[in-house]
Amino acid sequence: MLIGIDPILNADILHALRAMGHGDEIVIADGSFPAQTLAKRLICMEAADLPRMLKAVLSVMPVDESEPDPVVGMEVIGEPDAIVPAHEAIQNALDTLPDAAIKLTRVERFAFYQRAKEAFAIIATGETLFYGNVIIRKGTVKLAGN
Repeated sequence: MLIGIDPILNADILHALRAMGHGDEIVIADGSFPAQTLAKRLICMEAADLPRMLKAVLSVMPVDESEPDPVVGMEVIGEPDAIVPAHEAIQNALDTLPDAAIKLTRVERFAFYQRAKEAFAIIATGETLFYGNVIIRKGTVKLAGN
């Protein structure tokens, strides 16, 4: 274990997050997501749920706010305006960020799959909430003196 780092962030996740560059994306996927099919790099975390994994990832990775839609979820099939518990969980995690200005954007299922296919990595959780999937684009770390 490491000081100040959530122990759910195992070595594979930390390696992926550190290896990602500005603009790269990571997916946190639910248990029904076709992660094995779509992933360039697959990290299996079946014992994790969406809120815990999202909070842990956001604790060490900055979100890219320089372009629109840095955090994307999946629309409900046939009800694109519907907000489900998974969407609320994602937005609740975003609301805890220091500036709390990032809003979840939702896209159609197959558009989400296409974007996930291009992601740096997919973390496959055991989340059981429907639509418990999110894509996060990595930003840059603001260091003192920059």
